[in-house]
This record gives sequence, structure tokens and C-alpha cells, in this order.
Amino acid sequence: MSRLLIDTNIVIDLLSKREKFYDEAADLFSRADKKELTLAISSLTFANTNYILTKLKSAKEAREILRKFKVLVEVLSLDDKITELALSDDKFPDFEDGLQYYSAIENQIEIIITSNKKDFKNSKIPILTAKEFLARK
Repeated sequence: MSRLLIDTNIVIDLLSKREKFYDEAADLFSRADKKELTLAISSLTFANTNYILTKLKSAKEAREILRKFKVLVEVLSLDDKITELALSDDKFPDFEDGLQYYSAIENQIEIIITSNKKDFKNSKIPILTAKEFLARK
């Protein structure tokens, strides 16, 4: 079974129902719900997604959405090692992308799914969009 790290932008596509990307995101999470694949997100994604959702909905509604969403994913911790790796790697000028990448590396994730592949151009593991991943299945 595939084990994927889902970047924050894919989670936001799903939970805010962004029209252009929603269908692929929904398909990914539907497959996870059916236990066809394992989706992991960093704990940072929860914080960032909550922030975005509270701009669109009340804090109470955002929490309820995240509470329901959490059953679909494995939440990966950010620790000292991952933080240090992200801080030390100039191949990832965006610190958040470095945290996502090293969360994947340290947790033996097979593929990172993102809408912004260019942010991970120096990755040593495959980087795919949701659409690209789904086309492979």
C-alpha cells in the first residue's frame, strides 16, 4: 500500500473545496478512506490548515472540519531533527517546504503529493501532483 505525504495545499484544496483542485484531492482522500493507500500529513499542516479555514469559517466550524478530517490521515510529528534539517538545508529556501520534505524523509514516506512541485525540485523522493498520482493507479 502506498504511503504518501500530503502537502498543505492539497489538504486546503479538499477542505476549502477549491474548485480547480477539489476533485483530485477528494479522490485521494476517498481512497484513503477505503484503505487503498495511507495518507500522512505533518502536524504543521494541521496548524496551517486551521489558520486558513478560520479565514473562511468560524473557529468552531474549522475545528469540527479538522476533527472529522483527522480520521483519514496519519499525523507526523515535527521534532528537533526535522527542524534542524530544514533549517540547515539551503536547497529548500522555503522553511515550511523543508519541514514537509524532512517529515517525509524521516518517516520513510514514498511520495510527496503537492500542487507546487517546483517547491520540491531538489527532492530525493518522487514529487507528484494529485492528478499525476491518480493517473498512475
